[in-house]
Amino acid sequence: MYFGDYKNFPDVTLNPKLLWEFNLSDFDYNEMRDLVVQRVIERGWPKDWYFILNKYGVAGVKLAIKNLAYLNDKDMSFVSHQFNIPLTSMKCYEKKQSVNLHWNS
Repeated sequence: MYFGDYKNFPDVTLNPKLLWEFNLSDFDYNEMRDLVVQRVIERGWPKDWYFILNKYGVAGVKLAIKNLAYLNDKDMSFVSHQFNIPLTSMKCYEKKQSVNLHWNS
C-alpha cells in the first residue's frame, strides 16, 4: 500500500478545506466517515490520507470505500489497486455499470 507508513504520522490533521461546508467544531468524524473518505480520495493530499488511515484504520477505510455511491474512474481504480478491493465489490462500480448510457440504450 502506498500509504503503508501512516502509523509514522499519528498527529497529522485533516485539511479543513475538504469539509468547507461544515462547522468542524461539532463535526462527527465517525458518523460522517464515508464523506470524509470520499473527500480525501477525490481531493486529499498525503497528510489527509494519513489522517483517515489513523482515524478509521485500514479496515474502516476499505469499508467506507466499498460503500461510496460515486467515484470517478481514476479514483476508483486507484483505491481498488491500493487497498486490494475488487471493483465488483464497490458500490460505485456496480452503480456505474447499471446506468444506461445515451449511446448504449
